[in-house]
Amino acid sequence: MTDTPAGSPSAPAEYPQFIPQAGACLATTHVLSGAGVVRWMLRKPSQAGADNGWRIMSHIDTSEYLSDPSSWTITDFNRVCAIEPALIGIWDLEVGSDLQLVRDERGLTIVDTPTGRVVPPENLYVPPQHRA
Repeated sequence: MTDTPAGSPSAPAEYPQFIPQAGACLATTHVLSGAGVVRWMLRKPSQAGADNGWRIMSHIDTSEYLSDPSSWTITDFNRVCAIEPALIGIWDLEVGSDLQLVRDERGLTIVDTPTGRVVPPENLYVPPQHRA
């Protein structure tokens, strides 16, 4: 598994295990380096045993950038959650999910891209240690 260099401010070398056995995902180097903020999340079918299917992209990623394999890094899903904690909530959403993280005056909202509907908070994952 490859990752960003240890000590990177956006992808810390050490981070909490928000989700036990969360698996790996693909994230763009813009997300991991901090050059861009998390904006788009797609869940594809798993490509390998550890792959949870999530593909995490930033607000500055273009189609051309995304088509270049060197723009992507395999990383621990908990690591991208350390960069953007809102990702914890999407962890167990179904394959085929196509989401965007919207930042506005109200804060962060997770929106289903095809429908434009807000994903209700009760549909989001809550780690076992935070359940009532």
